[in-house]
Amino acid sequence: MTRMGVCASKTKFELVKFHANRRKILLVGLDEAGKTTILYKFKTSQACLTAPTIGFNVEVFEYNDIEFTMWDVGGQEKLRGLWKHYYQTTDAIVFVVDSSDRHRIHVAAEVLRRTLQDDELRHVKLLVFANKQDLENVMTPSQVSDALQLNKVTHHAAFTQPCSAVRGQGLNEGLEWLSNTLNGD
Repeated sequence: MTRMGVCASKTKFELVKFHANRRKILLVGLDEAGKTTILYKFKTSQACLTAPTIGFNVEVFEYNDIEFTMWDVGGQEKLRGLWKHYYQTTDAIVFVVDSSDRHRIHVAAEVLRRTLQDDELRHVKLLVFANKQDLENVMTPSQVSDALQLNKVTHHAAFTQPCSAVRGQGLNEGLEWLSNTLNGD
């Protein structure tokens, strides 16, 4: 009987460990920030032509022994109200900002603030991708962080990563931070 208990305990532990390595990520931001490009760069390692997301895209991929299920939800104003339907069981928010869009950074800041106020997201990790760093005259990651008022984000581990989704630059560094943070490193 003792042997059976040990086997059952081990199996239970292995199941818990397996499920602990699955993470739900919500990929959000304003329209045309580069969310879908980032999603498919993670999934296929290649840039692809995208169209504005109406609804959502979802992909599963592995990184650092974590199975990420990443939900890319449309960022148009009329779709943002639907984001809350994806909050349940979310482990992290990846908020994508178009670093060249200085005119709408205040809108992005307000959208992020309202998103993080939801009770279902009170303990999620926050990765901000300051995207389109390959373009001229863009906001620096520090300027993006300041504009988003990330210094006021106190209930979430938060990090801003500069990136260029189309070139794939900075994406793995952001995912590295996210996987380490989700694993408690």
